[in-house]
Amino acid sequence: MESRRYFRTIVLSDIHLGTSHSKVEQVCNFLSTTDCDRLILNGDIIDGWSLQKFGSGKWKPQHTRFFKIIMKMMENCGTEVIYIRGNHDDFIDNLAPLKFATLSIVKEYMLESNGKHYFVTHGDVFDKVTTQMKWLAKLGDIGYTLLLWLNSQYNRWRIKQGKPYYSLSQEIKQKVKSAVSYISDFEKVLAEFARKRQCDGVICGHIHHPENKMIGGIHYLNSGDWVETLSALTEDENGNWNILYYTPDMAEENGEMEDNNRVLTLIPAAS
Repeated sequence: MESRRYFRTIVLSDIHLGTSHSKVEQVCNFLSTTDCDRLILNGDIIDGWSLQKFGSGKWKPQHTRFFKIIMKMMENCGTEVIYIRGNHDDFIDNLAPLKFATLSIVKEYMLESNGKHYFVTHGDVFDKVTTQMKWLAKLGDIGYTLLLWLNSQYNRWRIKQGKPYYSLSQEIKQKVKSAVSYISDFEKVLAEFARKRQCDGVICGHIHHPENKMIGGIHYLNSGDWVETLSALTEDENGNWNILYYTPDMAEENGEMEDNNRVLTLIPAAS
């Protein structure tokens, strides 16, 4: 019998359904073998920007399968699903707040876990580029898409050479001073906001940079993305939070040849 993992809470963000770079097969595989009481879809699940530019042709059957799996989780396990708007799926602003059965569509969310309170937001509203300079955000999105295309071509060559997957954009984020500064500033702003809201922690996405750490006494959690890092946040039954990566090594076991198929690996919670 297939072994299934259980978590009290799973947080996913930045899946970008409707783009060619979305690792939808992998996130579907993950959800198909996992049970949870609460699933938080923390923004940029559907990429409305891409669908607006390229039309419905970018929407594939596997993108529909993603939502069918979630509906099955709701029906069979009673999973509570909270969909929080992001900047790429801000079209749901017109729907929020909306509650139907165990599905809620909201702009932000307050999560209570073992007596602690976490402010949950996609995070784009704390990003000056996306809120004050939308034209620059759109331009950056084009550049990011080009970088992902180059990354894909480069990794096809690496696979032929027998080399492992390598993320160019993640390397840039870690090495370019301005990118490192941007991420650090983003984290500090969110942590400070959570402090002012008298919360114990903040959960976000948006910057495609998974993280689990303490910032001045505030528990900062970022769920990463399903374009590059293939990561999620998980909370166990004791209220412990971890970053979960869908990491390389499982492709051959599953008969899958996609270079980003990965096995689940937990990274311990912040101390």
